[in-house]
Amino acid sequence: MERTYRLIISCPDRTGIVAKVSNFLATYNGWITEANHHADQKTGWFFMRNEIKASSMSFELESFRIAFEPIAKEYSMCWSVSDSDVKKRVVLMASKESHCLADILHRWHSNELDAEIVAVISNHDDLRRMVEWHDIPYHHVPVDKDDKPAAFAQVSKLVEQYQTDVIVLARYMQILPPELCEVYAGRVINIHHSFLPSFAGAKPYHKAYDRGVKLIGATCHYVTQDLDEGPIIDQDVIRVSHRDSTEDMVRLGKDVERMVLSRGLRCHLEGRVIIYENKTVVFN
Repeated sequence: MERTYRLIISCPDRTGIVAKVSNFLATYNGWITEANHHADQKTGWFFMRNEIKASSMSFELESFRIAFEPIAKEYSMCWSVSDSDVKKRVVLMASKESHCLADILHRWHSNELDAEIVAVISNHDDLRRMVEWHDIPYHHVPVDKDDKPAAFAQVSKLVEQYQTDVIVLARYMQILPPELCEVYAGRVINIHHSFLPSFAGAKPYHKAYDRGVKLIGATCHYVTQDLDEGPIIDQDVIRVSHRDSTEDMVRLGKDVERMVLSRGLRCHLEGRVIIYENKTVVFN
């Protein structure tokens, strides 16, 4: 894949933003390979994502930041620019269920995910052999229900040790402490096995069965201190009927979970997600 710079912008909407950014890039011979824009009419906020051929620019990333800063100030932009060649460092967290973790590892092994998976942390030892087959460090950190802070202190230490950019909860069945959510805000991704906001919390398939729903789904979202209420990145559903038992729903739902998580993670890794308020703009 050709090396690009990814320019991500959100700012108050006004006339001339696209022209100003485009003229800046043209001035420095920037070749735009992908451009996305969205204006939220309700909030009056504007969002932009551009990919620019790195080889077309007359300077490197740090010089890009310095040159663009006056425009960012003029338009009160929240912005970032990143190099596609610099892979984000990902720590995966899981418990006993393997389907989401296995899918991410397979996609990573097949070069479908542009990331560096640096470690897996689990509160059980069940998935060790699968992870270590991929030559990825596996850390078993048991969580004692009577002393959870000790376990998460160890988790925090490992996450910091690996200089982690993204934490992915691939069916990690523990609630992260508020401190960890705050430090890594916008960088912790979870898969919840329901179509949120329906059936938040534990045992959503059982709740769905009891309610007699005709659709079940999965939601990939950012983790916040409020359980299952973070900004949503991706969702999908599958149809079920009165013939399907709870076990059938669990089986059918697993396919949706892993697909939604991998899509959401890919969008995050490629800088396609912009968080605002408790929502997202996803340029997929």
